[in-house]
Amino acid sequence: MLIVTREGDRRCKPRPSQRAVVVLVYLREHTTYAKLAAGSRISEGTAHIYVQSVIDLLAARAPSLTQALRRARPEHVLVDGTIAECDRVGDHERDYSSKARRHGVNVQAVTNPVGELTWYSPALPGRTVDITAARIHRIITVCARLRILVLPDKAYAGAGGTFQVPFKRHLGRPLAPGQGAVNPAHARLRFPVERAFARLKAWRIFRKARSSPHRVTSITKAVLTLERRR
Repeated sequence: MLIVTREGDRRCKPRPSQRAVVVLVYLREHTTYAKLAAGSRISEGTAHIYVQSVIDLLAARAPSLTQALRRARPEHVLVDGTIAECDRVGDHERDYSSKARRHGVNVQAVTNPVGELTWYSPALPGRTVDITAARIHRIITVCARLRILVLPDKAYAGAGGTFQVPFKRHLGRPLAPGQGAVNPAHARLRFPVERAFARLKAWRIFRKARSSPHRVTSITKAVLTLERRR
């Protein structure tokens, strides 16, 4: 219905279902515009217009973090970040992740305790560390305000609020007996967050996007809308 009611769609030659397929194939398979055009019997420029306009429509329907958490009402959430690779570099230094050793953008994922997706964040430059991304996206503030416990990894140490990170060793000294028992339990509770990234990377557009890093935010929001409607 989003495509059907979009302004100007009634003048488009392909049916709404065909236009939807063009966009889904682009996101899921990361097919080039040339192949999309050939398969749909439209021009390459028209394929580009369909893809960009529908992505913007889907992105506009993506919920905010507060909306997503209030709708899901999880007992606690899991948070982690990943690098979505891009082959078109915006700012060479800011978009390079020294940890992942490639150019891309930082995307944060928030899931419920069993790893089901709650929210994907907008994209930030690849060099952004996870705790900084959590602060910029106000994940720490929102979860504290809603009183939701967050289980992140050690990259979020010092976040405060309701973030509970594993214990760290100091100056090579071993952890206290109680702390040593907490860390394995923390890790067992955290591992389902990887399911959210598996679902994200199933959309091949995130494996090596042939687009500007600035455009990945709209793509991430569009995929969030699609994933939450499955």
